[in-house]
Amino acid sequence: MPLSPSTAARLATQLECLPALLGPKRAALRERTPAGKWSVHENLAHLARHHAVVLERVRRVLAEDRPSFDRYAAEQDPDWPAWAALSTDEVLGRLVSLRRELTARVTALSDRELERTAVHRTLGEMPLELWIEFFLLHEAHHLYVILKRARGGE
Repeated sequence: MPLSPSTAARLATQLECLPALLGPKRAALRERTPAGKWSVHENLAHLARHHAVVLERVRRVLAEDRPSFDRYAAEQDPDWPAWAALSTDEVLGRLVSLRRELTARVTALSDRELERTAVHRTLGEMPLELWIEFFLLHEAHHLYVILKRARGGE
């Protein structure tokens, strides 16, 4: 089964909403909420880092038989502090670049490659296309959080 048109479209365009979400308040992007929740910048850095993680996972799914993955947790990622320390402009640049790479890689996969599976410790065995859906849903959640934080919400 090829990548669904909906999945391909969201993969290609979902991040196009960022300029509207971020708005003109660029100076406040690093401010955490009063409760200490991640800032807009940290959510953006997480999205960029998660792209790199997903690209590596795609490589593993294509190279290994049913690899197993834990839930990605930034706080357990030794590379996370370096990503969070980048400037917002650098984070956005990496995010755009990694998205292009991920989109090109995934949209070039054959039906057989998209059917390859990996095991998520909580969600179970899933074909690669469902992993991409999972990735897009996770990303959409963070885009919603970015919208709220950029507007001063928790």
